[in-house]
Amino acid sequence: MTDRRLGRTKVRVSPLGFGAAPIGNLYTPLDENQALATVDAAWDAGVRYYDTAPHYGLGLSERRLGAALAHRPRAEFTVSTKVGRLLEPHPAPTGSDLAAGGFAVPDTLVRRPDYSRDGVLRSLEGSLTRLGLDRVDIVYVHDPDAHLDAAVTEALPALAALRDQGVIGAIGVGMNAVAPLLRVVAEADVDAVMVAGRWTLADRTARPLLDACAGRGASVVAAAPFNSGLLSRPRPPDDAFFDYGPAPEAMLLHARRLAEVCARHGTVLPHAAVRFPLRDPVVAGVVAGFRSPAEVTSAAHWVAGDLPEAAWRDLAAVAG
Repeated sequence: MTDRRLGRTKVRVSPLGFGAAPIGNLYTPLDENQALATVDAAWDAGVRYYDTAPHYGLGLSERRLGAALAHRPRAEFTVSTKVGRLLEPHPAPTGSDLAAGGFAVPDTLVRRPDYSRDGVLRSLEGSLTRLGLDRVDIVYVHDPDAHLDAAVTEALPALAALRDQGVIGAIGVGMNAVAPLLRVVAEADVDAVMVAGRWTLADRTARPLLDACAGRGASVVAAAPFNSGLLSRPRPPDDAFFDYGPAPEAMLLHARRLAEVCARHGTVLPHAAVRFPLRDPVVAGVVAGFRSPAEVTSAAHWVAGDLPEAAWRDLAAVAG
């Protein structure tokens, strides 16, 4: 895979990024061996960008990712993590984080929102310890939906200072919503934004964000290209999910029409889904979560080969 530069920085990311939430036991447990094998498969397929966060499995994702990359040459891969949620001892654990955070791990820790300069530094220090690294390349402010003012006036300036000192290579914000990211791009000195599920084959509502980033010299990292599973199979099933919940009927039918176009052109829906975000030059990479070697190998294969232009024209006609 030919890597791409992130904004105006020297940081580079592979077109396909490894989303490490699943190896943090997202929704269901994943054993250590399979987590390691999945990261190894990504490496063997040419993936060199790995994205994680303290939120994912209450630190489990960072620990597993760090262990899996420990024997790899540090100069050959890019790691991003996130700040904004400090992990602290849980005063009254229930036994599982599934209800509170969505991860199948013991809830011995609890997430406390903190977007202050102090919180950013503490969070980053904890992440480095769990990852077993002396630096991370990219740091995103994580989902500051209810804390946008603090993210813009406190967290991002703290990260910018670290970037200017050479401690980290690039900074940004990661969210699911477009409107707050537009404010971030307008008001803050970010190198990239990670937008989840809003610049996909089925949901193109991030178009204004891509345009804003292009105007500011920032990059977009398009996460969740399969829209919570809706676009991950050749034909979306009746029980497909979209945006973390059951897919609405209209969206399910739309995805099936897209799947039919792909079939007519000799390919499958997930191939188009993972390639679509990369068609715009402002998109530096697409990040998807993987639970198995087979999943990551398939995605890497799809990223490596584009669809014919006739297919994209027909898909655009369906998208409207």
